[in-house]
Amino acid sequence: MAFFVQKYGGTSVGSTERIKQVALRLAEYKAQGHELVVVVSAMSGETNRLISLAKEIQPDPNPRELDVVLSTGEQVTIGLLAMALHELGIKAKSYTGSQVKITTDGAHTKARILKIDEEPVRSDLAAGYVVIVAGFQGIDERGDITTLGRGGSDTTAVALAAALKADECQIYTDVDGIYTTDPRVVPEARKLDTITFEEMLEMASLGSKVLQIRSVELLVSTRSNSGVLSSFEKGEGTLITFEENKKMEQPIISGIAFNRDESKITVVGVPDHPGCLSDTGTGGGCQYWRGYDHPERWA
Repeated sequence: MAFFVQKYGGTSVGSTERIKQVALRLAEYKAQGHELVVVVSAMSGETNRLISLAKEIQPDPNPRELDVVLSTGEQVTIGLLAMALHELGIKAKSYTGSQVKITTDGAHTKARILKIDEEPVRSDLAAGYVVIVAGFQGIDERGDITTLGRGGSDTTAVALAAALKADECQIYTDVDGIYTTDPRVVPEARKLDTITFEEMLEMASLGSKVLQIRSVELLVSTRSNSGVLSSFEKGEGTLITFEENKKMEQPIISGIAFNRDESKITVVGVPDHPGCLSDTGTGGGCQYWRGYDHPERWA
């Protein structure tokens, strides 16, 4: 028997049918005797819908009130998933971030977790419940609802796994693991069986969108084993873990990450030899720099 914290993203709970499939998967784990804490995101597209609604009322929404609106997306999902488990005869209880008491700082829409009161969760686990927690949200010390930024459910799951000392934090998503690069761009990309914390952090910082970078930073600091698996098919996924000794100091490339939101601009005709920028036009040798009156030189 093991203790898992599992996270299911928006595509994994994007419809009532998919929520029922998640419940069946959880039922299998429960039948094997495992303890489960489940973190869920809002249903796919729901957060964007809520942002649009807020902007119809106020073009630049008040951050505190925006957090109140956005937090409702995950609240819907946790209730529906708990109902799906009840239908299967499994004891389940849902919690919002404020009910678990995930305490954050007061930076609305991008709050950071300060501490977690894990006692209510431990009590329910001991009573045989599957505990379902709303990702992406918490409460500050004044009692205001806060959200953790886009992708914040990953951070919620990792933080809960660390606080509860889970055996593994399993991130279920629409891909079956971490690949050497985006398989939608490069069909020949290979799935990695394992990747180190440091490698995953570097890939996330350079554009890989499998995990939110803040959740990877938390994984690094807590050294908690984590796996990335598919919600739609069974498989081993990719384990994020410690450095293997046999790889140490070897120049190994684990993967290639990229960001579609960046562009490369190449400027030609810029002077690039010593002394150009210090040339004042009184005898210096920088013909290109002093040739602003000769546009053909910049063509």
